Amino acid sequence: MENKTSTKVITGLARFSYANVHEPKSINGGDAKYSVSLIIPKSDIKTIQEIKAAIENAKQDGKSKFGGKIPASLKTPLRDGDAERPEDEAYKNSFFLNANSKDKPGLVDKNVRPILDPENVYSGVYGKASITFYAFNTNGNKGIACGLGNLQIIKDGEPLSGRSRAEDDFATAEEDDFLS
Repeated sequence: MENKTSTKVITGLARFSYANVHEPKSINGGDAKYSVSLIIPKSDIKTIQEIKAAIENAKQDGKSKFGGKIPASLKTPLRDGDAERPEDEAYKNSFFLNANSKDKPGLVDKNVRPILDPENVYSGVYGKASITFYAFNTNGNKGIACGLGNLQIIKDGEPLSGRSRAEDDFATAEEDDFLS
């Protein structure tokens, strides 16, 4: 039987950006966390609907953190790439959300085998994510956050680092004969 108040979602195929899944990092002096930004195509209606439902469930579950009622203005993690990152091609026709965790995410390949080489998980790779939504009320900020569970890498993608690959920068070198 399906859990009607689930706050957990297994996404469809998403592109990983700002993939920080090997070592936890501190942002603005906060606790060190593992994190990834999931870029989800707007065409993946099933995943978007599941995320929206999980966010609504997290709002209901979190009423006690909000003094018994859901605030009118509440920060939510699902954002529109076309509206918030119009200059970035990677976010075109997509939604995105940032997921993080103090615990290292499990990393598996498309055959559900553990990924041991950190080079296989990078910003630009495509995969699925196990994420959970929960309410927070910290220092006057109220909202729904997205917790990072596990990641499954499905296929390679163009790296999003902005850095070129050495293979693309150089041609095969002909040895120059400096003595002639």
